[in-house]
Amino acid sequence: MITITVNSQRHDIDVDPNMPLLWAIRDILGLTGTKFGCGAAQCGACTVHLNGEAVRSCVTKTGRAAGQNIVTIEGLSSGNNHPLQLAWNEMNVPQCGYCQSGQIMSAVVLLRENPNPTDQDIDDAMSGNICRCGTYQRIRAAIHKAAAMQAEGAKS
Repeated sequence: MITITVNSQRHDIDVDPNMPLLWAIRDILGLTGTKFGCGAAQCGACTVHLNGEAVRSCVTKTGRAAGQNIVTIEGLSSGNNHPLQLAWNEMNVPQCGYCQSGQIMSAVVLLRENPNPTDQDIDDAMSGNICRCGTYQRIRAAIHKAAAMQAEGAKS
């Protein structure tokens, strides 16, 4: 039995500690916003937060996550109203949408560490997230928009 906390909810799950966290999240807990892309930590579709850091859940063992704080796209905000989620919609970022939860989860960490990133900062931080549809320009624009929204919220 492994105890994990996902989106502030504690779960006791009976899984092999070597099971990828992705499958515990999707198959055991039923949170399907986190996607399977490559299974080799190369595309970013499976990105979640483990104690506030972006990790690839397809290669993170569930045993490593025991007792840790995990946040998935479903737990990012209560009403899909995180500045990045709002900016993503406003800038019409998704095309097929498959990579978007991983993109957003990576961007959250970027903006926490660098609240006013340059284009190069964004490109560098997001380089491990692949978008098959090639919406990189819209992703960058949405990150800039979210940064501005967060800065405006901080001033209020």
